[in-house]
Order: sequence, then C-alpha cells, then structure tokens
Amino acid sequence: MKGLRETADLADRILGEQEIKKYTYTLSRSEKQEINIENGDFKLMRTVFNNSASMRVFMDERMGSASGNDISEEGLRELAKAAVAAAESASEDPCHDIAPDQGKDVFRQGVTEPDMDRLMMRIREFLDAVEKDYPEVKIMNAIGSFDRWTWISRNTNGTEFEDFAGQYGFMIEICATDGDKSTGLDYSSFITADLDKPFIEMGEMRRHLEEVRKRLDPLALEGKFEGTVILTPGCAQTLIGITLSNYAGEGVVIDGTSQWLDKVGEKVASEQLTVSFKPYDERIVMGERGTANGFRSEDVTIIDKGVLKAHRLSLYGANKTGRPLVKNTGGDMVVEAGDRSLEELIASVDRGLLMGGFSGGQPGTNGEFSGVAKNSFLIENGKVTRAVSETMVNGNLGEAFLHIRGISKDVLCDGSSVVPYIAVDGIVISGK
Repeated sequence: MKGLRETADLADRILGEQEIKKYTYTLSRSEKQEINIENGDFKLMRTVFNNSASMRVFMDERMGSASGNDISEEGLRELAKAAVAAAESASEDPCHDIAPDQGKDVFRQGVTEPDMDRLMMRIREFLDAVEKDYPEVKIMNAIGSFDRWTWISRNTNGTEFEDFAGQYGFMIEICATDGDKSTGLDYSSFITADLDKPFIEMGEMRRHLEEVRKRLDPLALEGKFEGTVILTPGCAQTLIGITLSNYAGEGVVIDGTSQWLDKVGEKVASEQLTVSFKPYDERIVMGERGTANGFRSEDVTIIDKGVLKAHRLSLYGANKTGRPLVKNTGGDMVVEAGDRSLEELIASVDRGLLMGGFSGGQPGTNGEFSGVAKNSFLIENGKVTRAVSETMVNGNLGEAFLHIRGISKDVLCDGSSVVPYIAVDGIVISGK
C-alpha cells in the first residue's frame, strides 16, 4: 500500500494530466480500534480502516468538487473526472478561491500508539464503579476506542499540511430502573490523549450517572412562568453554537438577514460572556490544524466580554461580502469561566430550571426559539428539587445571552470543548 505522501504525488500527476492549473485536495487514512459493551458485558472488539479523499478544481471562475473513499489510482482518476465535470456544469462565481501559500507544515497531536490493555482495564474499572456506586443505572451500550489517523492537504499555491494524530474515546448510553419505573436514555462521552485518570472522573460522566437515577420519578409541571435557566456545559455549548450560527454565521451574513450584520465592535451579549474557538488550547485533545479553505487554523475569539469581534466567514463568505475571514471552521469551543460556583448560581435562583439538554427546531433569524428541556431539574428557592418532564422552554437567543445572571467557575473539559455552566434570566418555562 502506498504511503499517503506518495498517494498525494499521484493525485498531483492525475490533476496535471487533466490540465487543471488550480486545485486543492485532502487525502486521509484512519484506523479505529473499538471495544463494544452491551448491558454491561463485553460483546465485540474490532478494527475498522477508512480512507477518504476530497478535491476541488477551478476552471476560470467555475468551481467543482468531489469526494470519495477510494484513494487508489483508479479511484483518484474517477474523483478528478467527477470534480472536472462538476466545474464544467457550475455557474461562474469569482468568490470561490483557495488560500494563498501557507507554506509546509507537519502536525503531530495526541498519542499514535495505543495501550489497548490499559484501555480495557479502564473500561472494566468504570463498569465496576457504576455497578457499585450507581446500582439503579444500567449501561445499555458503551464504546471505548482508539482512533488514529493521518491526512495530507495540498493546493496549487504551494500549501502542504500533514497531520499525524491519535486519541482515546469513551461513550456511554445509560438509563435508570427501579422496579417498573425507568428513565429515558442519557448519553455522555469524552476524548483524551492518555489513560491516566479513571473514566468515571472524566468529562461529565459522574454528573450524568448521578442525575439519571434522580429522574426515576419526574414531576410534570403545571402552568407557565418566567424564570432563570442554568444551562449545563453541554446544553450551553449547543445553544451558543445555535446563536452564533443564527446571528454570525456565513449564510445569514451573506444574505443580509443577520441581526448582528453591522454589530462587529458592539455589545451583543452580557459582558460576562467570552466565546472563542481555540484549537491550540492545551485542554483540547485534537485541535483543528487546517481549514477547509486551506488556511492554517488559528485561535479566534468571536465574542469578547460581550462584544462581537468577528463573523464566522470562510474565504468564500469573506470574498462574497468584503468582510474579514476567520481562519477557523468553528470547532474547539472555549467559553471563559466565571467566578461563582455552580452551588452559588443555584442558590441565586428563586424559580427556574437546571437544563441538561434542548430539543427544538432551528430558530428564526430573529432568534426566537421554542423546544423541550431535556434531562432537567426544577430549582425552587435556591435548591434543586425534582426532575421534570414534558417541560417546554421558549425565549429569544439574543436576549437570553444579554441577560446572563452568572457563569460558573466549574467547567467541563471533555477533550473537544471547555464550557462552564451559564445562568440566563427571562426564559419562559411551561408545563402541561
């Protein structure tokens, strides 16, 4: 089997034969060693290999792209033909482009050689701890894995990036049972570059295990009230992501419907809120190193103490709008921690929710949202009381993040993000 660099040389020759003068492509190989557990028992251990390739070619002001999983010579020739055919049928658009020369770089991240015996030991240790400390909790499915991959990306301006990376991952699907009572499914996961800590102490594992058993006897709320919602880190990340897409995303900026279209440099959120994408943060296990446009990825702050610093524009979006591009595709979210403990945030709430998840449709461009509060608990008089079911929440995303009551100093570091708890006021909470 050819090495990936040798395969890249082949791709260059094939595209040269097609007389394509301007192109960019990425080739990758990956390997997953996976251990599967069902109902607490080890069921399967397997290794899965995968190849992938994506190409973009430019013919005058027309761009065509194609992707596939066959990186043999025959596969690359078919991929190049498909990309050329797509370009020939595309409309002219001078805003499509590739990054200028970014030089050559080799990145190495995480761990490239696994210790599968120790991974198995950590999984067994986790299962034993759950059985001992959380007897009501049933592990429906769990997957422990080691993922290793390499990719190479080139363009005709001279850029060449190569990355070698590896990480461990662990995911659980759980519920709680007590006699004829049972909860819905809950999920938790993390990635890590080492196996130094027990899995039960990683990410939000312990919180999910503790909370799922408290949801065996949920309260069905009656009526409607306006209150404070404390977003768990996972829920906060989801809603911040939706907000940035809705107000600062490429689509709404290009079509001019963004509520933050001319707000760069102005306050759009509480001064307590700072949101960045930081692939080089030491707490991020496998940070982005190259963007889809061919730029070397950079740490970028989108909201700094409530002030909008940038829209999330790719090279195409920047060319289309004349606004600055962001050399980051939006992974590796880091939200700055606050100065209050989670307990202090809860104690400050008269009535509201500790919200573990949100399920709802995409908000309109005005930011109005409505959906179901998942895995949530009622807060009354500064204390978490009962789990709740069939509970709706609605409000406006822009207004919610302007009215932040507080941000915790407790943060979730799951290897792919760093996010605290965030308490927001003015959310309408509805029961039956």
